Amino acid sequence: MINEGLCEKKCVYERIIGAVQTMKIVIISPKNKTVFNFRGDLVKHMISFGNTVVVTGPNQDHVDEILALGVSKFIEVPLVKDNTSVIGDLIYCWRLRKVIKTESPDLVFGYTIKPVIYGSIAARTAGVKKIYAMVTGLGRIYTSNGLKTRMVRFITNILYKTAFWACDKVIFQNNDDLKQFVSCRYLHEKKAVKVDGSGVNMEQFFRTDLPGSPVFLMVGRIIREKGVMEYCKAARVVKDKYPHVKFILLGGFDTSFGALKQEDLQPYIDDGSVEFPGEVKNPLNYYHDASVYVLPSYYREGLPRTILEAMSCARAVITTDWPGCREAVDDGENGFLVHPKDAKELSMKMIQLIEDKRLLRQMSEKSYQKCRKTYEVSIINQKMREIIGY
Repeated sequence: MINEGLCEKKCVYERIIGAVQTMKIVIISPKNKTVFNFRGDLVKHMISFGNTVVVTGPNQDHVDEILALGVSKFIEVPLVKDNTSVIGDLIYCWRLRKVIKTESPDLVFGYTIKPVIYGSIAARTAGVKKIYAMVTGLGRIYTSNGLKTRMVRFITNILYKTAFWACDKVIFQNNDDLKQFVSCRYLHEKKAVKVDGSGVNMEQFFRTDLPGSPVFLMVGRIIREKGVMEYCKAARVVKDKYPHVKFILLGGFDTSFGALKQEDLQPYIDDGSVEFPGEVKNPLNYYHDASVYVLPSYYREGLPRTILEAMSCARAVITTDWPGCREAVDDGENGFLVHPKDAKELSMKMIQLIEDKRLLRQMSEKSYQKCRKTYEVSIINQKMREIIGY
């Protein structure tokens, strides 16, 4: 009887210990800012369960902000994001494998194209047992159809298929990307799972009343595929009819192929069509000053974080009927979906929300309610924990 009692207590103790067993997690990031801007709440959620988190990034930018999340270590692994050099990519994969072998993590998590591909392959060859990848959109490679892009896409497809073979699960942020990769047999549907974007901290991006005058806002990298020029052209059309309406464009210039330059925007700035403060560290005040958020993107997005931030602030959204963008917007309910590259249709929807204030208020409220129900970051993090098992 005594032995049976001791055995039962031992089993209970072992179950408790097993339930609180922690892991060492290596997160492979493509750009240091994305760690605290897009994955910060996820990192803190992982750490809150007693896990040790190590982050890799391509340089020493913003390391203090990454460490402030509570990560135990930051390791620089140089990466040229838009580089198509085979040797450069192989070196990146080799360096990742070396780091992973040294750190000996229980789990590796990579997001965006090169960390997903080379991080997953490096982790598998280093003997890591738990490997998870997040596809945060397919980017320019799956948008353009130029000869060079098609060649790069062909190679990328092979690399994705190899990387996905190494993964336990592949996490997508929209149904279009998931269905495309499964239908093309890059991975089995049992490995594919969808989450509703990166989520948004609704305490940080809190709701406010709509401003008294119409103000439209766009936030994004200043590249052509984000629909920057369509936004500027639509703003010019609307300003001709309603000169008092403001159009704000936030974002930094990019060095990648397809990036726009100051001279592309200058005519619209000079004639007062748009105001261009450039890139800002915290766009919250701009969301609060705006009445409508606009993202006319035809870039292969995952689920744009800026849309979720605007919804969290209770703002109606006009975006494109395009993979990723259309996920969060119910056309006619919390905003409008327009055709990609159609500045005329975009301007018409803007004018509709200028003229129909009642509809604008209804859409703003529906945006907030949908965000609270579906995209609040604690909901997303819990889903991520169920998938990854950290």
